[in-house]
Amino acid sequence: MIGIKKGSISYMAKYIIAMFIVSLTMAYASMTSGVVYDQRTSKPIVGAIVTSGNKEYRTDKNGVFRVPTAAKIGIRAIGYERKFYTSGGNIYLNPVIPKALYLSSFGATNGKIMGNAKHLIRTTELNAVVIDIKMDRGQVAYRTSNPTANKIGAQKIILFKDLKQYVADLKKEGIYTIARIVSFKDTPFVTAHPQWGVKNSNGTLFKDKEKLYWIDPSQKKAWNYIVAIAKESAEAGFDEIQFDYVRFPDRQGLVFSVKNTQQERTKTIGEFLKYARTQLTPYNVFVTADIFGYVCWNEGDLGIGQKVDEIAKHVDYIAPMLYPSGFSTGIPGHRNPVAANYAIVKKTLDKSLQKSGGSPLMYRPWLQSFRDYAFDRRNYGAKEIRDQIRASDDFGSSGWMLWNPRNVYSSAGLSK
Repeated sequence: MIGIKKGSISYMAKYIIAMFIVSLTMAYASMTSGVVYDQRTSKPIVGAIVTSGNKEYRTDKNGVFRVPTAAKIGIRAIGYERKFYTSGGNIYLNPVIPKALYLSSFGATNGKIMGNAKHLIRTTELNAVVIDIKMDRGQVAYRTSNPTANKIGAQKIILFKDLKQYVADLKKEGIYTIARIVSFKDTPFVTAHPQWGVKNSNGTLFKDKEKLYWIDPSQKKAWNYIVAIAKESAEAGFDEIQFDYVRFPDRQGLVFSVKNTQQERTKTIGEFLKYARTQLTPYNVFVTADIFGYVCWNEGDLGIGQKVDEIAKHVDYIAPMLYPSGFSTGIPGHRNPVAANYAIVKKTLDKSLQKSGGSPLMYRPWLQSFRDYAFDRRNYGAKEIRDQIRASDDFGSSGWMLWNPRNVYSSAGLSK
């Protein structure tokens, strides 16, 4: 070959190989590896989530992971706790099945209501709380550094004086913490940014039955604000971020920045959850989406952009709202939902799992702990609550959550 002396090809080949080996060695040295095990059984956990920097990885069939070395590596798995490590090796996770009460921001900061919640956690099977952080009317309940929240008037009610300390105190008592983020229902934001609000067909801003405005979910520039509050909640120490009202309004004839079709709606909700999960990756928090109960049965999106199979791609947990009072037309074989509490919960979860695939542990349903408003007005006492819990347990879900908008709970239906 012209211009190459005899033996130079062999030399260059050896040099390239040597450099390749050096680069592999350096790459290997900058990696952290380990194995994730179940603390109780010592069996490897397949598909455990490992976070390093801004990326997410999964353990293989033997529970093994290898990720780029970082100052702090996050480990979590569906149905287990979450932890942080500064090195690899053998890592053990305890199973965690959250059984939660919902508390508004007002309830969570009220001594009497929070005292009752803690008493129930100490004396029953309860071990978790869901707490409003971004509220139904758009208020942000803690002192945020987010300039948008301050500008739009979302800081008129500051209930948590020190959110990080508040969460730390709960965790000292062994309480699993979930931050509820009301996503697209937000009057202060839309009032300040009407160009990003949901519109009626005549171009005016849409108001729901509560006279509240909604952010158009397809307005991606508005996503940063919602996710910023979620990130601050993660920084405060919450174990899980739960996105509620992560949907389009359930009203026909509305106008969005994309075509009002099922394809565009479901694509939008999926993309939002994917974006939120990516932004939350460094915090190693679980990500959850609340969905309508009938979404689990319907083949379409009910006009709101929620489809189980699409949402399941982007979250750790799905939280269907399975309040029997909310099943206005019942389900097949059960036209009176409040007389079939077990069946409503169990059959709906079964139906949803058929659509999403995966493990039942990916589900944690909302259960009814309030008086019926749609059928016979019955009080939801021990039997009604226990039947729902039993259905959730029989399905194999990763716990359950009790909803009472007034934050009034008792030990009725709860075991120890």
